[in-house]
Amino acid sequence: MALKGILEDKDRIFTNLYGFHDWGLEGAKQRGAWNSTKDILSFGRDWIITNVKNSGLRGRGGAGFSTGLKWSFMPKEVKDRPHYLVVNADESEPGTCKDREIMRHDPHLLIEGCLIASFAMQAHAAYIYLRGEYVHERERLEAAVKQAYEAKLIGKDNIHGWDFDVFVHHGGGAYICGEETALLESLEGKKGQPRLKPPFPAGAGLYGCPTTVNNVESIAVVGTILRRGAEWFTSFGAPNNAGTKLFCISGHVERPCNVEEAMSIPFRKLIDDHCGGIRGGWGNLKAVIPGGSSVPMITAEQCEDLPMDFDSLRALGSGLGTAAVIVMDKSTDVIKAIARLSYFYKHESCGQCTPCREGTGWMWRVMERMVKGDADPKEIDTLLEVTKQVEGHTICALGDAAAWPIQGLIRHFRHEIEDRITLYRSTKSNFAGHSIAAE
Repeated sequence: MALKGILEDKDRIFTNLYGFHDWGLEGAKQRGAWNSTKDILSFGRDWIITNVKNSGLRGRGGAGFSTGLKWSFMPKEVKDRPHYLVVNADESEPGTCKDREIMRHDPHLLIEGCLIASFAMQAHAAYIYLRGEYVHERERLEAAVKQAYEAKLIGKDNIHGWDFDVFVHHGGGAYICGEETALLESLEGKKGQPRLKPPFPAGAGLYGCPTTVNNVESIAVVGTILRRGAEWFTSFGAPNNAGTKLFCISGHVERPCNVEEAMSIPFRKLIDDHCGGIRGGWGNLKAVIPGGSSVPMITAEQCEDLPMDFDSLRALGSGLGTAAVIVMDKSTDVIKAIARLSYFYKHESCGQCTPCREGTGWMWRVMERMVKGDADPKEIDTLLEVTKQVEGHTICALGDAAAWPIQGLIRHFRHEIEDRITLYRSTKSNFAGHSIAAE
């Protein structure tokens, strides 16, 4: 399928993103997976980690931390505790639907990436933790793992000379288990609640052993990067924002889609070339959530010449996150949209930290009143202050994720909240300055 945009078809890593071709082992091999994997391992661990560092690959799960640097934190020698790789496939961020396409249509890229990454970190086992709702994806991934075992690509005495097992674990459907330490707790059979850091997983992770947790996309691109070279990957995107990226575009566009594009592609080009533009034209654009529901929204004016990458969006007070682009046109009630997200975070809070447990529910209840306008204008500042009290005061980032959408709303659309309150008061006679007549 020929696509416009910046990235040419020959440079796409996920060449079966839409499932038009064979997802199985033979189809994957024809597309380049498992090609020269043994040669890559023969260069040694340091070569692999150095090249992943040099490629500029940053974590594709939201944080954007250097993948190669993260791998280098693992102990250099295996002592009395085995090393583990854990792949975070608990893709639960609203608006995000990229990892499921990899597991459905290109699972062998992920399995090969697991082998290479585990070899680099001296791990003989990898655990892939899937979101509870991903039943079809788990079945497809398990079938691909079985194919890899039967072809002796993984397992004991495999053709690559590195004993390696892959275990697929199906979660229970909790958003909090997308946080790496909560995921490890769940994998160990405990309640999915984040751990205090330190110790970090590289020191004491799964079963108290050195562990690295990576996103599906971060692992799946590794084989292609090492085959084509770090220089090829860095040729895309702005400095410090290298490579290609899967974008999940939803909302008020003509054709919502998943697409692999070069990092730093201008927002307008991304939408025009791959989605057919904004519903009702560019003048109808109101706001965009650029990286999944937990990052603050930005306005239409800020999107004009916006490069879609980590640093450009951080400069606007937002973030690339998982690159789940949620587009909202002028028909959107942004207050109601953010109130709906507030309910999601209230529902998904694990309840371990008081600011998050109490704050998410409080913020949601206030947001529900503001949707109707049943609030005092002073409460806008009170709500903003509470988001600041929640942000940065919890063990994991769920408190931040609950606070940031509300902060983005107040930052850019405070006038809409004030207008809603004024309208509500004008319809209530006791607010309008005169009392209700007695019956």
